[in-house]
Amino acid sequence: MTTIESKHVEIRKGATELYVFLQDMNNFQQLLPKDRISEWKSDGRSCSFKVQGAATIGLELAGGEAPGHLMLKATERSPFPFTLDVFLKENGGTTTAWQEFKGEINPFIKMMVEKPLKNLFDHIADRMAAIHG
Repeated sequence: MTTIESKHVEIRKGATELYVFLQDMNNFQQLLPKDRISEWKSDGRSCSFKVQGAATIGLELAGGEAPGHLMLKATERSPFPFTLDVFLKENGGTTTAWQEFKGEINPFIKMMVEKPLKNLFDHIADRMAAIHG
């Protein structure tokens, strides 16, 4: 099992507001690097997109616990099974947000995708802070 954790970012909003934003998968497009994503599709509960130079990724809401934890999981469109947990920890009106990826990736593919995935999750964290900060 491969685990990748994004950077932690401080956002000057409450966790509930961020949780509601993240539960609408239409909003997820705003968090992705526009120059590296194509073929975006979303129905509100799931989304899929092609990462430049890589595979198509599918994500769908899979649970969690409001307002501190949102769980997403790979759909059949993804090249391997994984989960992406988003954590929101509020303290006095400011929320610390980060993501944790857990995937079943073979060692060869892991060498190729670990750094780009870490960069993607850090970008998502930065965009969450920029949009809501």
